[in-house]
Amino acid sequence: MIACNDSSQTGAPDKIRIAGVVRESIVDGPGLRFVVFCQGCPHGCPGCHNEATHDFSGGYDCEIEKILAAIEKDPLLDGVTFSGGEPLCQPAAFHALAQEIKRRFPGMNIVTFTGYTYEELQPLAAQDPDLAGLLNLTDLLIDGRFVDAEKDLTLQFRGSRNQRIIDMNATRAAGQVVTSEKYA
Repeated sequence: MIACNDSSQTGAPDKIRIAGVVRESIVDGPGLRFVVFCQGCPHGCPGCHNEATHDFSGGYDCEIEKILAAIEKDPLLDGVTFSGGEPLCQPAAFHALAQEIKRRFPGMNIVTFTGYTYEELQPLAAQDPDLAGLLNLTDLLIDGRFVDAEKDLTLQFRGSRNQRIIDMNATRAAGQVVTSEKYA
C-alpha cells in the first residue's frame, strides 16, 4: 500500500478528496484536459508549485459523479489528468473515476502524475488491485518527485528533468518502461 500520512486512501470510492479542478488546461498533458487536483501528498518536495495540496486535512470531498458530470459538459476535451497532491494516496477513488471515464468517454485518455517512480509502484500494485487497476487505465504516467535542483521550465508537462513521461500502453506491451518520445 502507498505510504500516505492519513486515512484518505481508505475512503469510499464514490468520493475523492480534492483541492480543486481545472476544467480546461493545455499544460497538464496533451490536448485540452480536465484536471483533478487531489488533496494530500506525503512527498513534500521542496519547491513544489502545488504546496497547498500537501495537507491531507485540506481540500474537500467531491463526489465522483459530480466530476464526471463536469467532464461530460465539455465535448472538446481530449482527456483527464489526475494531479495533486498525490493521486495514488487515493487509489480506490481514482481507479473508480478512471473506470467511469474510460466507460463513458471512449477515446479519452488519462494522464496520472505521481511522485513515486514506476519502479517503486510495481511491487505495491502487485498487492493493491485498485492501484494496479488505475495504472492499467493510465495512458501516460508522469513519475518521480519534483527536484528543485533539476527544475526546467522548458519541459512539457513536468517540472524537473528527473521526471519521466511514461507511455503506459507501450510499457505494458514491451514489459519494460517506455518513455514517450512524442513529449520528450
